[in-house]
Amino acid sequence: MRRGQPKKVLPVGKLPLEHLQSLLRHLPKHDPRLLVGPQIGEDAAVIDEGDRYLVVTTDPITFATDHIGRYAVHVNANDIAVLGARPLWFFVVMLLPESRTKPELAETIMADVRTTCEELGVTIGGGHTEITQGLDRPILVGQMLGEVAPTRLVRKTRIAIGDLILLTRGVAIEGTAILAREKSERLRGRVDTDLLARAARFLMEPGISVVNAALAAANVGEVVHAMHDPTEGGLAMGLFELVAPAGLGLRVIREHIPVFPETDTICSALALDPLKLIASGALLIAVAPDRADSVLTAIEATGVPVVVIGEVRPSSEGITIVTNGAVEPLTPPARDEIARAFEGGYEGL
Repeated sequence: MRRGQPKKVLPVGKLPLEHLQSLLRHLPKHDPRLLVGPQIGEDAAVIDEGDRYLVVTTDPITFATDHIGRYAVHVNANDIAVLGARPLWFFVVMLLPESRTKPELAETIMADVRTTCEELGVTIGGGHTEITQGLDRPILVGQMLGEVAPTRLVRKTRIAIGDLILLTRGVAIEGTAILAREKSERLRGRVDTDLLARAARFLMEPGISVVNAALAAANVGEVVHAMHDPTEGGLAMGLFELVAPAGLGLRVIREHIPVFPETDTICSALALDPLKLIASGALLIAVAPDRADSVLTAIEATGVPVVVIGEVRPSSEGITIVTNGAVEPLTPPARDEIARAFEGGYEGL
């Protein structure tokens, strides 16, 4: 870079992987009780408390403005459940926009948080609220704590070559709901009104919680080698994060990946890739191939559809996707497609 040339400004979305790796590389680990700490592919920490493990995660809601309380509880609860732990305690930081906040806004958000916690059997432990300078919309930062018996912890380091990759429901449930709710004006006229209404209800049906499916899978036993809920960056990023801690590869079959008609239509209208769109509501599971049927049966018993979309391969093969027989690399996106959709700003609160 020439002297005086401005440094590159990073785009909206997650930090690029190379920058995140640089930040994490030199973090100290002073306490041996921290069993799972900050690393690529892990969304929660695990702390050894003796007879049980404490699992802790934190996640913000920054793109959605409608029902952000529900989003915040579910995305944090999901990060706990994919380690085989049950979500138990929720803490929330509520940052509200200056000059635009009325008491009803805070009350509506907290009602959403309370109702969603009650549905999951989670206790609200505390948090912080404030009117924050410079915001144009509410932002919620959640923290969820849970517990799991040491023998029931699901760690990604157990994933093995030959494991089958299962996917529940379909991709981009959260992204579909956000776009239908936040970009309805932009979509009107391009997308059928009834389809847009169905997509807006994706937050509730099929919903973005994976807790029941994850705990059902974990209860099958050690045949479940890893679980991950793909969020920002969509399925493409989620697959990368699933195998990153073990340094392995994957091959998935494009025709086996469920994409809702509503998702496909909205993504086509906005020229977005549904495999790279924020995907809370889906669950990725790596399972021993000879016991996959028992895991499929356990998940289906909760009323959640699930399919096999691929298998774990050696690291030398990378992460690939097969489309109509053609094998291509499936690279994690530099940023989520939702960020591209919001480049023009928000359409109101």
